[in-house]
Amino acid sequence: MAELGVNIDHVATVRQARRTNEPDPVWAATLAQLGGADGITLHLREDRRHIQDRDLRVLRETVTVKLNLELACNPDIVTIACQTRPDQATLVPEKRQELTTEGGLEIVTHRQRVADTIKRLRDAGIIVSLFLDPEEKQIAAAAGLGAQAIELHTGAYAEATGEEGKQALELAKLRRAAQQVLDLGLTLHAGHGLTYRNVRPVAAIAGISELNIGHSIVARAIMVGFEQAVREMKKLVE
Repeated sequence: MAELGVNIDHVATVRQARRTNEPDPVWAATLAQLGGADGITLHLREDRRHIQDRDLRVLRETVTVKLNLELACNPDIVTIACQTRPDQATLVPEKRQELTTEGGLEIVTHRQRVADTIKRLRDAGIIVSLFLDPEEKQIAAAAGLGAQAIELHTGAYAEATGEEGKQALELAKLRRAAQQVLDLGLTLHAGHGLTYRNVRPVAAIAGISELNIGHSIVARAIMVGFEQAVREMKKLVE
């Protein structure tokens, strides 16, 4: 059964809209854990558009479930990760102009940079996951780099919601990629764009151990509260 990692970035997005101190993503993480979250995910971006350094430090001290830090292969951010030591680091691509992560990490052409980053993180005792598109060449390129897990980018599947034929094709692609990850002996994760309406087929893919979901939970939490929103998503994942 897949575990649920709750991404709290967009709680910080609301806070940073006014450059104030609320809502506090640390408080959201506490409520998420009460709602049954198996992990807390956050992305420390180079431009600090939402999560701030202080958030990471306090969360490391207070979160009692897995703390998963998303980050780019930026030496300064990697240094912060090595100092803070989250339980897991997920390497993702990052562009200043994007609203959210638009695709998987490109490791075919950036293999050495990714390998060097993985080594730094693993030397600090951090489990490393790679956020990849469900493409055979990208997953194959991940073999031998030293990462312990791959998180499949589910964005194309999520965007196909409502287009039955296309969504079925994207789900089949995810299933093939999932089997490739498992055949490499790596732990299988998935995430991006998953909602209360589309999560079940992905959660049912054989071998998935972790789903990371953020925006949909934060959006629902505005209406029903954070703890309840997480509890409802957890039930669907199960």
